[in-house]
Amino acid sequence: MTAITYAAAQVLRVLPRTKITRVMGRLADYAWPETLGKAVVDVYCRAYDVDLGECIKTGGFASFDEFFTRELREGARVMPADLATAVSPADGRVDSLGKVDGRAFRVKGRPYAVAELIGDAEEAKRYEGGDGCVVYLSPRDYHRVHSPVEGTIVSVRSMPGDYYPVNAIGVRHIHNLFVRNRRVAIVIDTPPSSGLGRVTVVMVAAMVVGRITVTGIDARDVPIGVHAYDTPLPVARGDEIGIFRLGSTAVVFFEAKARLKWLVDQGTVRFGQPFAVRGDDADAATTATTAGGADGSRE
Repeated sequence: MTAITYAAAQVLRVLPRTKITRVMGRLADYAWPETLGKAVVDVYCRAYDVDLGECIKTGGFASFDEFFTRELREGARVMPADLATAVSPADGRVDSLGKVDGRAFRVKGRPYAVAELIGDAEEAKRYEGGDGCVVYLSPRDYHRVHSPVEGTIVSVRSMPGDYYPVNAIGVRHIHNLFVRNRRVAIVIDTPPSSGLGRVTVVMVAAMVVGRITVTGIDARDVPIGVHAYDTPLPVARGDEIGIFRLGSTAVVFFEAKARLKWLVDQGTVRFGQPFAVRGDDADAATTATTAGGADGSRE
């Protein structure tokens, strides 16, 4: 711990984080003049080294929100053929990955109760002895979240919380950061043939993340509470399941019965990159992912 990071953490504790987040959300929605929008996007892209080459639009964004939630071109990312292979749900950086120890998952060496992360103590039992992974989306990243597996969305749990920044300072200095912040858990049942069981993707909000949008719920910010789908919503791997309207983090949990083998290490990942595989298929998948690129590379 340095004096600078400690001081920064203390400032974060006293900031009006919710108010700042709401103000930034309104600014992001502001319909800016074309010249102002171009200037802001150009400066942002240079500052954060943003590549718009794979996006549907490379300019003419009506607001900062439209730029930040930009979509990829169809076919920009290719999914692997094997249904037992899960893909990265987002562009970002793998910060933590490993086993669920009992009912806790360790992030940067700190234990987090899975029940608090996903918002359901009974449901958390499914993931005892399973596996979890944290993907951090930085300001430069594409900010839509996609299904890592093929299956059906059966429910969504939207939980209230704070808006601490989910960066190195926040993770290190804010106790229980991921369960203190607002989060939305998306529950996906995979087909029996995949052997992956139930997968939960938790979208964790952060300061200046004003809203989280989820596929199948007609609201720009998911209302607090449990949303059970009367008819489960089918999703293919790579289908969009959520949008961060300004930055944050995705946490993914797999059941123990998948006997999961990771195909990535801590570091950069891209949405669509082979991410993990059912234990029985690990050797074949590892061989298949050595070719390179978003359809099989480790960056």
